[in-house]
Amino acid sequence: MINRRQILVGGAAAVAMPAYIRKSWAQNPEVELKLHHFLGPKAPAHSQMLLPWAQRIQDQSKGRIKIELYPAMSLGGAPPQLFRQVAEGVVDIVWTLNGYTPGLFPRSEVFELPTVFTNDLTAANLAMRDMFDEHLASEFADVKVLFMHVHAGQALHMAEKLVRSPDDTKGLKLRVPGPTGNAVVEAMGATPVTMPVPDLPQALSTSAVDGALIPWEIIPPLQLHEATKYQIEGPNNNRFGTSTFQVSMNKARWEGLPDDLKQIFTDNSGEDWLREVADIWRGADDFGIKMAVDNGNEHIVLSDDEMAAFNNALAPVVDRWIGEQSGFDAAALVAAARKAMAGS
Repeated sequence: MINRRQILVGGAAAVAMPAYIRKSWAQNPEVELKLHHFLGPKAPAHSQMLLPWAQRIQDQSKGRIKIELYPAMSLGGAPPQLFRQVAEGVVDIVWTLNGYTPGLFPRSEVFELPTVFTNDLTAANLAMRDMFDEHLASEFADVKVLFMHVHAGQALHMAEKLVRSPDDTKGLKLRVPGPTGNAVVEAMGATPVTMPVPDLPQALSTSAVDGALIPWEIIPPLQLHEATKYQIEGPNNNRFGTSTFQVSMNKARWEGLPDDLKQIFTDNSGEDWLREVADIWRGADDFGIKMAVDNGNEHIVLSDDEMAAFNNALAPVVDRWIGEQSGFDAAALVAAARKAMAGS
């Protein structure tokens, strides 16, 4: 028979175990990291991607890692300064748009090109991962890239004018995210205007731009439906190229981590996560366009012929990009990117 003393001892052990766990989690973390980025806390990039990612890493480290997120440039500076902030150790981790620092990441631009990226986020995310060591790593010597990804692709948001062909865009001013966007807009016969995305609502409302190249997911956090009438894309979610993003850690900070904590970051930034990131951005994109339509905007889906006309106009963008690069075989990189995405 089990006597009263055994019951008491067993009960005390059962109570002590969660208390021990609570104590181990409550102690000061070994590693405290600041993650800085440019969008607000309501943006899907923050709430659906960065926050859950950071939480998983904290949980799997059993509290040894603590990651504090600082959205909306709350630690200071402007979005184009994010990469330099992490490279110089001003912050520990950033999520940033590669195109905000033109000229620093020319190789990764290959995944942004129209007709190279059309609509497959997963394929692009995995291709960047598979090609990183051989083709891209030299651009990121100052940081440890944890993962890279794309968004759902550049679509047209128009304040007043309905656009169905490249001829319709001639003479307009369109916001672009970076160098590849400049080339896309110029090929359409429009004038590119480069600006960080948080500046876009005011630019639209003051007619500083007539429209923008940007995905649907940004509609809710910036309330873009209030400053636009038309959201325009090709059939089957085809877009006019995309943008590449990075989540990177300061190199010295990374090298100072214990190997087991490095492995937690690696485990949570691999193929399964990149597939999940693609789903997050596609879901956020679907939510954004629904919000615009529900508020009275018109979602224009171009016909196959109309999209073909855009693709014909944009095809020289790839050749132009190849011709502008130096120091690496850009034509071979385009071929490798197309092959990697086709095989994903």
